[in-house]
Amino acid sequence: MSPKFGKKSKQNTPEPTADTPAPPTADTPAPPSTDAPGSSWFGLPDPEPTPEPTSGPTREAAQVLPPLGAEPDQISEPAEPAQVTEPPVSREPEPVPVPTTPAEAVRALADGRHQQPHDLLGHHLEPAGLMVRAYRPFASSVAVVFQDGERIDLQHEADGVWGGLRAGATQTQDYRLRVAYADGIEHEQDDPYRFAPTLGPIDLHLIGEGRHEQLWTVLGAHVREYPGPMGTVVGTSFAVWAPRAQAVHVSGDFNTWDTRSHAMRLLGESGVWELFVPGVGDGTLYKFLVRGADGKVREKADPMARATELPPGRASSVVASGHDWNDGEWMQRRAETNPHTGPMSVYEVHLGSWRQHHSYRDLAEHLVNYVQDLGFTHVEFMPVMEHPYPPSWGYHVTSYYAPSARFGRPDDFRYLVDRLHQAGIGVILDWVPGHFATDPWALARFDGLPLYEHADPRKGWHPEWGSYIFDFGRSQVRNFLVANAIYWLEEFHVDGLRVDGVASMLYLDYARKDGEWIPNIHGGHENLEAVGLIQEANATAYKRVPGIVTIAEESTSWPGVTKPTSTGGLGFGLKWNMGWMNDSLRYLKEDPIHRQYHHNLLTFSLMYAFSENYLLPISHDEVVHGKGSLLRKAPGSRYDQLATVRAFLAYIWSHPGKQLIFMGTEFAQEAEWADGRGLDWWLLDHAAHYRVHNLVKELNRVYRENPAMWALDSEAAGFEWLNANDNAWNTYSYLRFGTQDRQGSVVAVAVNFGGLARDPLRLGVPHPGQWRVLLDTSGFDEFGTPSQAGVVLEAHDHPADGQPYSVEVRVAALSTVYLVPVGQETIGQETIQQDTGARGRELSS
Repeated sequence: MSPKFGKKSKQNTPEPTADTPAPPTADTPAPPSTDAPGSSWFGLPDPEPTPEPTSGPTREAAQVLPPLGAEPDQISEPAEPAQVTEPPVSREPEPVPVPTTPAEAVRALADGRHQQPHDLLGHHLEPAGLMVRAYRPFASSVAVVFQDGERIDLQHEADGVWGGLRAGATQTQDYRLRVAYADGIEHEQDDPYRFAPTLGPIDLHLIGEGRHEQLWTVLGAHVREYPGPMGTVVGTSFAVWAPRAQAVHVSGDFNTWDTRSHAMRLLGESGVWELFVPGVGDGTLYKFLVRGADGKVREKADPMARATELPPGRASSVVASGHDWNDGEWMQRRAETNPHTGPMSVYEVHLGSWRQHHSYRDLAEHLVNYVQDLGFTHVEFMPVMEHPYPPSWGYHVTSYYAPSARFGRPDDFRYLVDRLHQAGIGVILDWVPGHFATDPWALARFDGLPLYEHADPRKGWHPEWGSYIFDFGRSQVRNFLVANAIYWLEEFHVDGLRVDGVASMLYLDYARKDGEWIPNIHGGHENLEAVGLIQEANATAYKRVPGIVTIAEESTSWPGVTKPTSTGGLGFGLKWNMGWMNDSLRYLKEDPIHRQYHHNLLTFSLMYAFSENYLLPISHDEVVHGKGSLLRKAPGSRYDQLATVRAFLAYIWSHPGKQLIFMGTEFAQEAEWADGRGLDWWLLDHAAHYRVHNLVKELNRVYRENPAMWALDSEAAGFEWLNANDNAWNTYSYLRFGTQDRQGSVVAVAVNFGGLARDPLRLGVPHPGQWRVLLDTSGFDEFGTPSQAGVVLEAHDHPADGQPYSVEVRVAALSTVYLVPVGQETIGQETIQQDTGARGRELSS
């Protein structure tokens, strides 16, 4: 991840590089309301509560939100969180007066301070009959028409509250309001305050415990439909968690942004505020007006909004999905597949600059066709969650449950994922649970006090990225994040999550000087609460959604990142190999004549390559902020730079671990990436750059068809050095194997990063007979050198490189060559990723 400014610090036990020691290898909605005992609720069924989980990761007893004033929160807004060095002073919020008379209740409602508006408004059975009250402050008259046709006129009581009694009534009825304003015309309206809560007791219990794994189904805005005696009612239920708020209202374009007309009710001690508003549907814009513990009213976007208006607008949007998925074959295969032992070559994409002005649906055609043609198994999208500042690239999130409106509606994003799946391409999303944007209209100080963020800036403020850090110890905040991970995997059929900035979550002293952080209960610098969040998210994801993968961007040597949570690991499926990335890019920048003195930069990664399940990233972070493109990192003439890029890409594809490259690398983009402009697609009109593009296409084909290049990525049995010490020639050679017994698929690799050709190079091989050159990155250059691809070589009974046989092969300067035995079994794209071995089951434990 890259912040708005600067770059990520690397501290707290860095990822091993050639300059640091390697770690040891380790092996449903509710019906209308009534106060009448035993009433039938107009014949509607009871709501179906969210069931108790029957499985899932175990964890410590749920942490309950402390009572008002029990934590060190500040009432006033902080001036500059980054400059606060002392913990905030605890100050108990003022208690909210409880109305004891109708007059007090009307006054509280009119003042926007009533926590239980349904106690005053709506319909209530009283000894004298059925009392109906409505809040219509600008009306000239209000009447009620009941389902049996009877009409009564309401009288204005005070401050916009109208009331009337249907004398002698012994049960409630469905009804509608007839409201006239200055125009003198009666408008039929439904009454939000005649409906029961849309969250059941089990929902509230799970929210209180922080264990509602489908939190998005009950909080936020949901279009619901209820049949009734006076016709079917369609509307939207709004629910938001704001435990220390004094009152909450919902306003939107449905009520011309009125700040008083739609007061929400507080559901017991859950901290959840709720209101069902008839007539509100898909596309409606809304905000919550939260009267905080300090008495101030703040406009807030819905933390659980599943859609937003187009930035810079700040409103949330009601959304009802109508997408019809057509990826059933993919989803079935995914559930039966272990992605950790299958092929994975990832194309990382920034949606806004791959091609500018493309929507999700535009990308569903152009991006899908492009990636399918190149043969990548997956795309990884930089964060699609809504964010207000485009140059943050999505890493400073304000709406965690909403795909960015810059490219379309949520169903448009579903369509993009669907089309990728139909093309055989998996989808990975960047996910940012470590910190969030400070915009005051979003998550920050949501109920007037620190809520989603930790109250103490030593744990709740990120000094390097200028953002808030989640309070990982608060159970409802953990629930918000864990459910968010599941949301993208289940609701959008996403195949994996790459978790951003894991190192910044794991260490309490990340980017902090002495005295700026608080040790954990054991006196150490490990953030135990963040560790618990990560383990819970991973274990829950693998248990609920078989066949997915979670990936850690983790830049230190924290042990067990990809080990199961049941054995104390973090539970990720893969980890970015940042040590390999740093070493290999350092090596690439050296002139060939000097590379012999830096030979260990490329050999060192094999000292720890099997201690975790690694993915090799050449990501957006490496081609921005003055680092230059991959092409520009290589020294020499343009011919040498292009040859080096080709050799390096083939080296990446053959190295143990999955691989990822950032968009543009596949055709040797020359300019450094910038989010405000598109890629330099015109380079594909130049033969030299199109040749790199074709090489990536060929690499993906060869990679998919040869299990030796991916089946044992994380096991030592899948790799063997032929010659790791040929530094005088800047040459590296090794074998990749596809089976434990090494009797199946095998690929021999020779990489020459030197300025002179090895002609010939004697290369040891494990089997006699004929070997075919599968790939040669040097062929058909501007000097007419033919490709050796397809050339058959005879293995002689001449031991070399610790092997009983050897071949002689030409390896041009700055090139990579692959060889395979003639007749070696390969597999087609339709049968890849069939391994459902123990590793996938292990990760979900």
